[in-house]
Amino acid sequence: MEAGGAMPAGSGRTARLDPFALPVRFPANDAGADGQMRQVELDRDRVVLRRAVRGMRMKIRLPVEAFVGITLVSSDASGNTASVILDHCDPALSVPLLDDTALDDAAATWRAWGRVLGLSLWRRDPDGDISLVQ
Repeated sequence: MEAGGAMPAGSGRTARLDPFALPVRFPANDAGADGQMRQVELDRDRVVLRRAVRGMRMKIRLPVEAFVGITLVSSDASGNTASVILDHCDPALSVPLLDDTALDDAAATWRAWGRVLGLSLWRRDPDGDISLVQ
């Protein structure tokens, strides 16, 4: 396991990446990629996405500042669980950081990722409404 003791995203178990164990490399779901998977490398200052589409390999390197922020996404209408995403204005470049976890744990992880990466915090409710958290 390359995710610093965390469960890699896309493994069939809840992704739980540790923001204090960077750099980290992990697989993530990617509907547009061959095998519907991509490799993600995440560090404090950059994100590298590797994937293949129709056999053509590509590598996308982005500075962390290219991302909109860290988004806490309510997983269901009850608001009991949430996911955390490193959000990009192009949804295909967004990176899952924590999948479907109890809201209190997800919120603590969300705040930690915001501090570590120096990005703004956002909330998205089940209806898709998004707001910046001050």
